[in-house]
Amino acid sequence: SGLLVDSPIGMRAPSVSALLAVLALLSLGPPVGFASETATSQARRPDILLISVDTLRADHLSSYGYEKNTSPFLDRLFADSVTFTDARTVVPLTGPAFASLLTSLHPHQHGATRNGLPMRENLVSFTRILARRGWRTAAFVGNWTLKPELTGFAEHFDTYETILNKKRWFGLAKSEATAEDVSEQALEWLDGFLDGDAQRPFLLWVHYVEPHAPYKLRREYLKQIGSGAGAAFSARLRYDTEIAYIDDHIADFLERYRARVGRRDTLVVFVSDHGESLGNHGYWGHGRHVYDVTLRVPMSVQWRGALEPRKVDSPSLILDLAPTILGLVGLPTPEFFEGLDWGPVLRGEAEAPAGRVTLFQSHRSAVQPKEDRVRLRERGLLEVARVESGRKEIYRVTNRRRRLFELGRDAEELMSLAPLRSDPTPELASWLAEVREGLARADELPLPTLSEEDLEALRALGYID
Repeated sequence: SGLLVDSPIGMRAPSVSALLAVLALLSLGPPVGFASETATSQARRPDILLISVDTLRADHLSSYGYEKNTSPFLDRLFADSVTFTDARTVVPLTGPAFASLLTSLHPHQHGATRNGLPMRENLVSFTRILARRGWRTAAFVGNWTLKPELTGFAEHFDTYETILNKKRWFGLAKSEATAEDVSEQALEWLDGFLDGDAQRPFLLWVHYVEPHAPYKLRREYLKQIGSGAGAAFSARLRYDTEIAYIDDHIADFLERYRARVGRRDTLVVFVSDHGESLGNHGYWGHGRHVYDVTLRVPMSVQWRGALEPRKVDSPSLILDLAPTILGLVGLPTPEFFEGLDWGPVLRGEAEAPAGRVTLFQSHRSAVQPKEDRVRLRERGLLEVARVESGRKEIYRVTNRRRRLFELGRDAEELMSLAPLRSDPTPELASWLAEVREGLARADELPLPTLSEEDLEALRALGYID
């Protein structure tokens, strides 16, 4: 098909049947329908709306237990959706996290381990599979780190637009877009699509950058979240007002979206790429650690008339969205996708899996201008982690420090149960070896090319020291 010229690196070898299935999905012929699929999938070919918010901590949303009223609209959306209460990203960086969402692969497999390092070309993604089955795919993103030359994402969409017309960082860099800008361009595309190609289903990805730093104070939301005008405007308070701001704008976007599509069937997916430290563990920002404040994300799936609203408390991952979306619309999932298809659980046909093990990694944020290009990805690895039955083990590669937490009793990960200077368990050591092997092979990929403008923007965003 041309999409499997390079098989994903560092991954378990797919079976012959899996390769044949993918080749069938991604044939170079015109998009085909659902003749070979189930009766259910023949009847429902929904539009798919993927809404993502940058740097959004799950525990700062009202519906995830936060005491402040930061997210009244998202609370209503989650109440009408299947909501995953224990969802995590697999890597707390924007570019790598979304590469994992698209491909259902871990960073050491798709190669985009750091902001500014694009993922491998010719990988299979759920958006490419949808496109081959007739969906029109479009993305509108407002974050500099998602530029196509920095990610390789453009080849996975029919339309891919990065909107970088505002200077959120105190006028230092034209590196992002406001929520209004992203919504307007996405809706403009939707109008054009509905005027000219409305018989086809579509996938539309809209990514908002707020509440990413610099955490602007949105004074109009202070009363809503319960803070008076004379309150101390801490970074955390500013962050919360940014959440209230983006919550309001997502409400506006969805209202205008539904007015345009009318009775068209829509599968709505909501997720964040990662959380934010906000001073926890003595750290501000995200990317360098795998504590849950940066791993835990809100995640939900809404499909009115097909899925009953409910909460799923079992461990879930951003990797799961690709196979779950494909499964829900009746398309087979490549066997080498690492994520879990939650479709049978969401439809009430199966119980949530017990004893799931989840795996994580963190890397240096972005490529430094003078950094040694030898083993660029391998040298960027910082931490690996493993969670099983509520017990989380973290190993810091750079200083060989190990931590072990019982998340049920120590959700803030403050009291490690392991000696600091101790070797990882065999299970975590095996994961570390797999990650290192994949990174060593990934370093055979072409080196990134960052312009001076890219470097300036990445510095302003806090990804380069």
